Amino acid sequence: MSRLWRDQIQVFLAPERLDLARFSRGLKPVQTAKATAHCQPLQGVVAWQSVLQQLEKNLTDAAGTELSIMLSNHFVRYVTLPPQAEIASPEEVKSYAHFRMREIYAERMDAWVLSISEWHPIRGAVCAAIPRVLMTQLEEMAARHQSKLKNIEPYLTSVYDHWQKLLNGNTLYFTVIETGRICVAILINGIWHSIRNQRILNSVTDELLAILDQEAVFLGNKETVESVYLFAPEHSHLALPADCGWNLVSIPTEQIPIPAHYPSVNAGNSEIDQCPA
Repeated sequence: MSRLWRDQIQVFLAPERLDLARFSRGLKPVQTAKATAHCQPLQGVVAWQSVLQQLEKNLTDAAGTELSIMLSNHFVRYVTLPPQAEIASPEEVKSYAHFRMREIYAERMDAWVLSISEWHPIRGAVCAAIPRVLMTQLEEMAARHQSKLKNIEPYLTSVYDHWQKLLNGNTLYFTVIETGRICVAILINGIWHSIRNQRILNSVTDELLAILDQEAVFLGNKETVESVYLFAPEHSHLALPADCGWNLVSIPTEQIPIPAHYPSVNAGNSEIDQCPA
């Protein structure tokens, strides 16, 4: 069967939620279903096990489909790959990414699978890593349900790629916030400069401000008021103090709509029961 004519299943996976949208086959796919499940993490097992059990239940009629998975930033680790003019071949880029990951995360990276964005000697790239065990489980699940696993992509880079052409600024502060996790990326003249990905332990507002202020200090050239592009559908009322030196700019979703499988406050057309504990 041609990939063009497969039904599409698009999924967002986070530790405590699953969002799924299905589209009919065709040149212009039509959404036929959307559902959300809120899960309680299972005790004594890896963070993704509960939500994978729920996904398994929702792939019972997935034979012949094409499956796309977007992973919460909870499951992903990032490093930037600054430009290096002498690095050109795919093997050199891969070695560079492994070096950068090991430099930051040490031996933990041995259990991860790396994915690298398109490399350019002038612009560099960004590297994302996910647990190898998680990758294997997703591949095996797709095979069990006779679904073609099209791609697995991180939440941060998916959001950036989706709205990139509408983001302006020589120094670009770009933030994605989800339940329990905040991710702040900085790009300078289109080059990935830094990515901060951490758990939210206290107030979302306070932690966002702290990260932005710290990153501005590292950069050393903050304007009186800097703009921050924000994508936070689960925190739709998030606001910063008027005199904090930062101005939140919502991602322009009116011009480019939010994909159906992205997490949101509203569950969608149907809501799946709570995941079992």
